[in-house]
Order: sequence, then structure tokens, then C-alpha cells
Amino acid sequence: MKVTVVGAGAVGASCAEYIAIKDFASEVVLLDIKEGFAEGKAMDLMQTASLNGFDTRIVGVTNDYSKTADSDIVVVTSGVPRKPGMTREELIGTNANIVKSVTSSLIEHSPNAIVIIVSNPMDTMTYLVHKTLDIPKERIIGMGGALDSARFKYRLAEALSAPISDVDGMVIGAHSDVGMIPLTRFATRNSIPVSKFIKEDRLNQVLEDTKVGGATLTKLLGTSAWYAPGAAVSGLVQAIACDQKKIFPCSVMLDGEYGEKDICIGVPVVLGKNGIEKIVSLELNDKEKEAFKTSVEGVRKVNSLLEL
Repeated sequence: MKVTVVGAGAVGASCAEYIAIKDFASEVVLLDIKEGFAEGKAMDLMQTASLNGFDTRIVGVTNDYSKTADSDIVVVTSGVPRKPGMTREELIGTNANIVKSVTSSLIEHSPNAIVIIVSNPMDTMTYLVHKTLDIPKERIIGMGGALDSARFKYRLAEALSAPISDVDGMVIGAHSDVGMIPLTRFATRNSIPVSKFIKEDRLNQVLEDTKVGGATLTKLLGTSAWYAPGAAVSGLVQAIACDQKKIFPCSVMLDGEYGEKDICIGVPVVLGKNGIEKIVSLELNDKEKEAFKTSVEGVRKVNSLLEL
């Protein structure tokens, strides 16, 4: 199993680290445009192998896509990260050109690869890849919902004063501060609805804290977060590589599901060796349907800025 991660910055290096530590891939290629940068990150990570007990080989390369040939899964983290006060949507012009170029080069050398998009604005970048690459739609996946759901579960556990292993929850909709939809009605603590433990006003605060989870970290760190995004990507990669049939919310191209077409947005999917193996339909109530419709409209507005 060969995995390529494009972008050796904080997010990309974290992706490579978590994938290697889980020890299911034979090789991870870390690629960057900055001379020597990916090579240095790869060497540093490989020097942790004996300490962290993994045998995955990590290779760093500078802008040489031939070294990514025959990758099974490719991850695109490259692009300009958010700065404090910026929205993900403000990155569209610069990142669209980067993502288009990167994915084209990757598929040229690995025509059967499954593509995972991390670059922001993530739903729109995923849509761009669908429109510019001639590969099956089940092989193009946007990462956002997996990360947003992890942040949701963190906030739920905090509010419950419970171990996070007791908590389950999911975020659908756009990977944006206003468009994401934490499904509080579906959230549980050890299979019991969290509404049995948390009052409505506290649950609403969890919802709002989740929606600004990325912006909160950007303000604190001065740039985008990297540990949780890297871990979220590694979870998707492992589910595909190991054919786990796990359900994650991911940004995928809809063709009538949830009443929408020609848009990439976060919904629950089953991930396995073929990529997206099934889109899972949720019975949303009227309030959730309205929130999803608003989220879709927001993504379509950003999509309209693309030069296709």
C-alpha cells in the first residue's frame, strides 16, 4: 500500500506521521515544492520509527511526481493556510490553481488512485477535482466532515464531563463556520441521546463552539490547526486501505441524494477499498433539512467563483 501526501507543511507532515504510526502502509511519499523541505520532514519522521515502532517507509521529494507513481491513495493538503480573521472561502483563488495542478500531476502517475482533498475551501476544491479529473466519483473524497465530527465529539465530551470514547456524534453540511451542521439530535453517550444528560442551552453552545472550531484554533495558533486534520485524514486513509467499511461524513458529489445534484458537501458515507462504497441517507427533520439547504446554497455560491 503506497500513499502520497502532497504538502509537507504542518497538516501534511501530521498526515504522514499518523499514517506511518498506524503501520498499515508500506510507503508514504511526502511531496512539496520547497527544495529539501519534504526530504527533511521525511528524515525527521523516519528517525522516530524505532521509537514509535513502525516499519512504514517515509520518502520526501521536491516536486517530482514520478516518485508518486502507482500510489493507491493520494492526499492533497497543499495550498495557502488560513490566517486569523480569514474565512476558508477567501482562499479559493490561490488554492484552486494549486489543487488543479497537483491533482492532475498525481493522476497522471497514479491513474487508479483514490484522491482525498484537504485544501480549503474544501467542498469547493473537491467539486473542482470532480470537474477537472476524469475519474469515477467514488474515488474523490473531501475530508472536512471527519474533522468537524471529531471537534464535535470533543465538545460533547467536554460538556458531558465524559470520556470521549463514550461519545458519538456527526457533523454534516459544508466545511465552513456557517455551513456545518452538528447533528445534536443524533449525538449519543454510550448509545443514550446526549439530550438526556445536557440541557438544551448547553447543547446549543456545543453546536456553536463546534462550528467555529477551526476559527478558534486559527486565532489561538496564528494559522490553521494540524494535529486533528492530520488524524482525520489518517482515519479516512486507513478505512480505505484496510477496507474497513467505516462510516465517516465526507464531502462527496451528490446525484439526487438528500435532494441535491452537482454539488460536493458533507454527508455520511461508507469507506472501503473502492473509496466511497455507499452514501448513507439520514432521516433529517424539517429544521435539519432547512439547515442543509442553507449550507448547500452557501457552497454553491463559493463554487460559482471557480473558473472551470
